[in-house]
Amino acid sequence: MRKIHAFQSCSKFFVARTSSASRSLASQRFQVCAAAFGRPYTVSSARRDFTSFFCHNQQWSARSDGLKPSDITRVRGIAHAVAEPDAVHSVAPTGFKEVEVLTPRRLLKIYAQLAKSRLTILVVLTAMSGVALSPLPATVPILLSTAVGTALCSASANTLNQLQEIPYDAQMARTRQRPLVRRAISPLHAAGFAAVTGVAGPAVLWFMASPITACLGAANIVLYAAAYTWLKRKSVSNTWMGAVVGGIPPVMGWTACGGQILPSADYPIHLFLPSFLTETPLDMSMIDNPLGAFALFMLLYSWQFPHFNSLSHFIRGSYAQAGYKMLCVLNPQKNALVALRHSLLLVPICSILFPLSGLTTWAFAITSLVPNAICIRGSWAWWRRCGEKEARVSFQNYLWYLPVMLALMMVHKQGLEWRRWVGMQDEVPSDGAEAADISKP
Repeated sequence: MRKIHAFQSCSKFFVARTSSASRSLASQRFQVCAAAFGRPYTVSSARRDFTSFFCHNQQWSARSDGLKPSDITRVRGIAHAVAEPDAVHSVAPTGFKEVEVLTPRRLLKIYAQLAKSRLTILVVLTAMSGVALSPLPATVPILLSTAVGTALCSASANTLNQLQEIPYDAQMARTRQRPLVRRAISPLHAAGFAAVTGVAGPAVLWFMASPITACLGAANIVLYAAAYTWLKRKSVSNTWMGAVVGGIPPVMGWTACGGQILPSADYPIHLFLPSFLTETPLDMSMIDNPLGAFALFMLLYSWQFPHFNSLSHFIRGSYAQAGYKMLCVLNPQKNALVALRHSLLLVPICSILFPLSGLTTWAFAITSLVPNAICIRGSWAWWRRCGEKEARVSFQNYLWYLPVMLALMMVHKQGLEWRRWVGMQDEVPSDGAEAADISKP
């Protein structure tokens, strides 16, 4: 140990490592600091490194203005902390931030963050697509109760997921601002929110929609909060489990209207062949068959892979830092290949399975080829180059893919004559109307 002057040591270190253009300014600053706080103290080599870290040349060379009082205050704090370690507590911490009071408005915002509001909205919209495409009639109470119940189930599953991943979310820049990580809410409070929404969601679906819908909602909570969350740190199969979770909401909308998901004697599987392959007239009563629910599930299931795999590719550094076993981390090339496979699989799903189930007309098989071709081209380019730019293009493609395909399904929905609604086609008169017209002179 030896006696040295704190700011003279920092000045020598700084002047030796800065450029010639900034040495005069740096010397002037440290001379002022040295004149203001010129007292010797004892310091070890470790503390000299500590001091030089805070006086690194890059923090000073970029500045061209004069010395500010805040600079002197900052240096005073560093010198006082090194000179008198026992009195560090007397220096006001500059990074301290008081915890915000949980007003009702802030609490609602935190609840929305726990529920992952954007993801929950997407889940609700996909559930509503099942209601809209169902051939069975749906009332406003069923529509609203399905939306509310699905949203509550999603909020519970997402909150339970965040409760288990607090230490891992803290390691990723993408998730370190979540409420539980920054301690904006206690884990006990968040667990209470998850419990309330986890009970209320299936209860609303059970009493207002159907028991099958409630069971699917409760199963989705368990699959996401337990199976998917646990698999993220164990196996790359977590992506497949997540795809199953994403494919269930439209089936919930289907069952909320009274549709069946398993074939039986009363609800057999019926195939709607194109008109040039069969002479059997279209039987609209057979549209309510389990093949429709399977088609909706497969659309969302396969869409998950190109959508999520492309997203995970350009944030794979964060997954690796938190220790998640994701395919994008362990094998980026295969990650892109899986996305390409399901991009190709979406073609027969849209062009064969949906018209065959009777949910849409066979015209949808042709119009759906255009968005599928655009997205396949992006997935192919990503697989060939495996670059971040191509992954972003593929991710953006599948952001608009799902709403476009759902809109096309509504346009081509079986039994829905849009041209009559907009007045482009005259209504077909009934037999009674035809007889009345013939009897007229």
